[in-house]
Amino acid sequence: MLHQKLINPGSIVVIGGSDRLDHLGGSVLKNLIDQEFNGDLFVVNPKKDIVQGLRSFRNIENIPEVDLAIIAIPAQEIPDVIRMLTLKKETRGFIIYSAGFGELNKAGAKLEQEICEMIDAVGGSLLGPNNIGMLNQYYAGIFTRPVPKLDPNGVDFVSGSGATAVFTIEAALQIGLSFSGLYTVGNSTQVGIEEILEYLDLSYVHGSSSPVKMLYIEGIKHPKKFLKHCLSLQQKGCEIVALKAGSSEEGTLAASSHTGALASPIIFVQALFNKAGIIRCYSRYELIHTAAVLQVTLSKLTRFGIITHAGGPGVLLTDALCDNGLEVPGLSGENKDKLSGLLYPGAAVNNPIDILATGTAEQLDQVIDYCDKDIEEIDAMIVIFGSPGLGSVSKAYKVISEKMQKCRKPLFAVLPSVLNVRKDIKEFIEEGNLAFYDESLLGTSLSKVMQRTEPSPEKKKFDHPDKIRIRQLIDQNETGYLDPDTVFELLKAAGIDTVQQAIAKTEDEVLKAMEGLKFPVVAKVVGVVHKTEEQGVILNVTNAGELVRNFKKLMKIKGSKGVIVQEMIHGKEVFLGTKSEPGYPPMILCGAGGIYVEVLKDFTFALSPVSRQEAKSMIEGLSIYPILKGVRGEKSIDIQGFESTIDKLSKLVLLAPEITEMDINPLMATSYGMIAVDARIRLQK
Repeated sequence: MLHQKLINPGSIVVIGGSDRLDHLGGSVLKNLIDQEFNGDLFVVNPKKDIVQGLRSFRNIENIPEVDLAIIAIPAQEIPDVIRMLTLKKETRGFIIYSAGFGELNKAGAKLEQEICEMIDAVGGSLLGPNNIGMLNQYYAGIFTRPVPKLDPNGVDFVSGSGATAVFTIEAALQIGLSFSGLYTVGNSTQVGIEEILEYLDLSYVHGSSSPVKMLYIEGIKHPKKFLKHCLSLQQKGCEIVALKAGSSEEGTLAASSHTGALASPIIFVQALFNKAGIIRCYSRYELIHTAAVLQVTLSKLTRFGIITHAGGPGVLLTDALCDNGLEVPGLSGENKDKLSGLLYPGAAVNNPIDILATGTAEQLDQVIDYCDKDIEEIDAMIVIFGSPGLGSVSKAYKVISEKMQKCRKPLFAVLPSVLNVRKDIKEFIEEGNLAFYDESLLGTSLSKVMQRTEPSPEKKKFDHPDKIRIRQLIDQNETGYLDPDTVFELLKAAGIDTVQQAIAKTEDEVLKAMEGLKFPVVAKVVGVVHKTEEQGVILNVTNAGELVRNFKKLMKIKGSKGVIVQEMIHGKEVFLGTKSEPGYPPMILCGAGGIYVEVLKDFTFALSPVSRQEAKSMIEGLSIYPILKGVRGEKSIDIQGFESTIDKLSKLVLLAPEITEMDINPLMATSYGMIAVDARIRLQK
């Protein structure tokens, strides 16, 4: 938990404060003064006795005890300053703007660690280094501009980058998005995104704390902590929207299994977001638009009425909504007749409702009012109203502003004429309204919000009937891939059905294997990673002579250690797998199976524990789902059995976290159950 002296200090010292507003220390001092910090404010400047009208101390030793230190001096000077503050001045809150630490080189990282250890030793909290600070209701501890006016109902913005935070705030203020707080973590030496979320979670008060959290993330050091507090915030009524930097596949480690190849670190982040119910965005503008939508409403809406005086933007907005799963429903004949009576001849009254360029503010008022009170086909309204620069829009904007306050249905305003009527838009925003400027971007953001994934709270501890056997099998094996017999034993202990099989290393053993099997059978090479690539799988072996011939053929494959003989199972090939990533819960993947797993890349994923609802969503999210349900008279596979198998695999990897990689491929999906035909499991102890 963040130290209270960082959050709400009674006194602040700016070390490196100056009269120059183009310097970090001077700029933050100006912000603290302008925003009227209600406490004692001190300055340390070795060359000045007065800085910006405040007494300045030439030596840090002479300052009184102080709660929070904001530091803007060269990196090499900071350790001595921290030592003095922690040991002699009872300082427990620290914000370090200075760069030149771990982001620079190893020497900087060592310096950073030294500072952190001193602050840790006294139980203090450090924000930074290499950040722009923080802004909350108590003080403006940032050196950048603009400084947004804070609103308790605004968004809490947590950023891993100072520069990105500034650019995001600038863009946000242009549409009227308000802020409740700003927290930038810089190098995250001690306090990162996770610690800020912890503070926002533990200090959350329903009805007075911000219900929308906006995140810019460059790295997640503690995924489980991140997940814990995101889930907790969601349960308290918050919505979280995030932009995660880094979406390329560079840096993905080579993997020996299909699952390992598919489950890149990027996929883990997405799975974490899904689990936490976080709305993911891919640009700053998408981020602020999505947060702004959440400021208008936290409800899920599906049917939108579009009111415009320009046909083109209405069509573009319709496309953006409908292409992303939302509706712009046509209106009934009665509604169309009544709307026609309100408007000039030629107006379009289907949906979008086009009042024409000649439409008046009074007509706009009437249409909005009618849509709000009388049209049951729509849940929310979007007004698009711009100007070609020929006339005033002030009356229309006044109408929209008033209706945004009075309408029972949510009302969104798209005001695209950002130059022609910028003064009117500015006044509209100053009245506390949101003014979106791009209809397609709004449509995309609406779809993200309205179709957001529900968070999946973590399950409590569960009992497993064969927990002891699972642990025995894990404990008696060393790091590396398990042999085929142990793999199937482990799957059976987990409750996952497996095909009947036997392993042979000699001709006699291969014939003996048929004692418990019936032809036709499948023969597979043992010891080769990708069997099909080496022609190591032979199907539909119908007699003993054919089996022996194929046994000899398979044993000649390089790396062969034997041959598996299995009963022939008919069904649809799917796969299940698991992959672990340091710090994350194990991930479960499912998808289209067989030899084309990595080519088709038809798969879904979720972090363990996977609920039955999550398992259902995973299956229904596959492109092959209609095939699994049965086409052209085919029987559906056992969907519930598939869900159950996902659940069983999820529990297995929680009981055996040593499993770092697993492929069950193919998993034969039949109408009567799911049967594991081939599997690989790798342990890391």
